[in-house]
Amino acid sequence: MTATNPIDALLAEKGVLLADGATGTNLFAMGLEAGEAPELLNETSPETIASLHQNFVDAGADIILTNSFGGTRHRLKLHHAQDRVHELNKRAAEIARSVADKAGRKVIVAGSVGQTGELLVPLGALTYDDAVDAFAEQIEGLKAGGAEVAWVETMSAPDEIRAAAEAAIRVGLPYTYTGSFDTAGRTMMGLLPKDIHAVADGLSQAPLGVGANCGVGASDILASLLDMTEAKPEATVIVKGNCGIPEFRGSEIHYSGTPELMSDYV
Repeated sequence: MTATNPIDALLAEKGVLLADGATGTNLFAMGLEAGEAPELLNETSPETIASLHQNFVDAGADIILTNSFGGTRHRLKLHHAQDRVHELNKRAAEIARSVADKAGRKVIVAGSVGQTGELLVPLGALTYDDAVDAFAEQIEGLKAGGAEVAWVETMSAPDEIRAAAEAAIRVGLPYTYTGSFDTAGRTMMGLLPKDIHAVADGLSQAPLGVGANCGVGASDILASLLDMTEAKPEATVIVKGNCGIPEFRGSEIHYSGTPELMSDYV
């Protein structure tokens, strides 16, 4: 069964879709402490997460990402919550869904799926099959809560992207994926922007979109965008830049980018 494609439908109507901003960065500004798991806020402070989503919808976002970036068992294990994968991801999607459903226009709820934090064999101990299982467990929860797309993001290893894509197909959700090209124009594991399209080659379902996110700022992500679109002009491309490099000034985090700079690059 081919999963429905909400992104293409809305793209046909609008031409360009606006996604939300950085979940973690905003949650730190809203009181999240360093070392805390943002995903636990889905249960302990759902109103904070709903407020964050609402702010992005009010700002014009067409796509909001669930608060589930570190929602695999491997990441949640750091907070002794590895046995709560399903419920925390389901809750993340339900909160986003509740905001999207009252927006008065179409807002896509995308289930954020980040890295496991583990290295896959042969560099590490995580097998490919175990990675697929871990991602599927997370995406099952996101789907149960109402996410329409599995949004695989900030990836650096091609085999981890592929494992997450395979998991989404297994669960029955359409998917997108993005790499973080933050190491001299490549991902940390050496993937080039122009090669991002081929990562899902041969899978039974193609991604709805691929692209770049995070990285080191607007100018670098623009370079990644140009490489990706040159390699495959017909592809739907995601570019979700951050506002530069964070730096501590005293106890405050400041970013090198500004809203004005970002809008110029957009």
